[in-house]
Amino acid sequence: MTLIKSISGIRGTIGGKVGDNLTPVDAVKFASAYGTFLKAGSGKLEDGRKLKVVIGRDARISGPMIHNLVQNTLLGLGIDVIDLGLSTTPTVEVAVPMEQADGGIILTASHNPKQWNALKLLNAKGEFLNGADGAKILEIAEAEAFDFVDVDALGEVTINDSYMDIHIDGVLELPLVDADLVKTKKYKVVVDGVNSSGGIIIPNLLEQMGVEVVKLYCEPNGHFPHNPEPLKEHLTDICKLVVEEKADFGIVVDPDVDRLAFISNDGEMFGEEYTLVAVADYVLSKTPGNTVSNMSSSRALRDITEKHKGSYQASAVGEVNVVELMKKTNAIIGGEGNGGIIYPELHYGRDSLVGVALFLTYLASQEKTVAELRASYPQYYMSKNKIELTPQLDVDAILESLTTTYKNEQISTIDGVKIDFATEWVHLRKSNTEPIIRIYTEAPTQNEADVLAERFVNELKVIAGI
Repeated sequence: MTLIKSISGIRGTIGGKVGDNLTPVDAVKFASAYGTFLKAGSGKLEDGRKLKVVIGRDARISGPMIHNLVQNTLLGLGIDVIDLGLSTTPTVEVAVPMEQADGGIILTASHNPKQWNALKLLNAKGEFLNGADGAKILEIAEAEAFDFVDVDALGEVTINDSYMDIHIDGVLELPLVDADLVKTKKYKVVVDGVNSSGGIIIPNLLEQMGVEVVKLYCEPNGHFPHNPEPLKEHLTDICKLVVEEKADFGIVVDPDVDRLAFISNDGEMFGEEYTLVAVADYVLSKTPGNTVSNMSSSRALRDITEKHKGSYQASAVGEVNVVELMKKTNAIIGGEGNGGIIYPELHYGRDSLVGVALFLTYLASQEKTVAELRASYPQYYMSKNKIELTPQLDVDAILESLTTTYKNEQISTIDGVKIDFATEWVHLRKSNTEPIIRIYTEAPTQNEADVLAERFVNELKVIAGI
């Protein structure tokens, strides 16, 4: 059990000791730090106006408890709250600027199991805080420099449960989304909502696009029926059901609906790395331009971008880093190879709804099955591994030793260590969200990717003395 503080937010397991886990005390402490940070950087307080923060949560069992603690903490700081209730990460991101709010908090631990929850923190644009702002909040939390208001200045709550519908409307209004074309195809799609808010919003979107929906695990009760990270080993049920139902494909989202994976019509994984590749292929075919993904993402996006005469660049891992580089390079689409689509035409955040609508429109314009579409892309294969960390391990020293060993190869140390070989690569980095070192590899065949991964796992263990 652990509590992790990073630019990705405050994340931990429920229960246990204060400071070691995400206890009620820790939830209040970090909500207080965030609210104090907003008050310190705002001029609104000088002219008598209150700050405003949008809050939403996924369907985790601990969600209502953490939600109430965070919300009431903000009220105690004199901050008004727009309460979206059960929602999604991209929905909250869309709501913040629409409400002209000063920030937002999403209560979700994303792909982590049900024992976990987290506070994901947004700025006034509905985008994740940068590293500098995250560091300031951690300093405030450490110092416990909070100043709560008196009874006459308490914040007020406004409940607004319409934003999932507003979000869907915004997606359907995108110029590259053609719901009328999709309706002519009469698609049948299986949806795995992992018993969270995706089980509501994704079927709703699909039905408005004329798609017949077969629901699997779409009750938002927080009891995840399988590990909620949308990886092949966790998705045997939907792979089987797609074939049984003779569906056109399957859709899987994580609990907060910012990661998207497809199952092809033959019951095989489309590959979460290829979610972004396929959607980018469509977007670039209509609006040529640049793309960005993180360093752990497939080379296939680079290939597709160059096919459409655009420029591709890789950022450090983390949505905030991808967004920063997208803005710098005027990228028209980007994201992360974990199934995260960022389409600035709607907002700068990973959004499964945008991905679903664009993918459906693209598919409807092609005379191909989903399996045939997948086979049309450059074939790369990835292996994703991890090593559990112990407190005594010096991760930086371990990674530094690898840069010395492979100094004659193409190396990037922007985020951990990425070593590019002629036909394959390996990326090793400390996770922002779990106490692990991630080892990602990619190669022309699955066997080559697996062998490369095993080689570096063993090298790390030797260096670390594990």
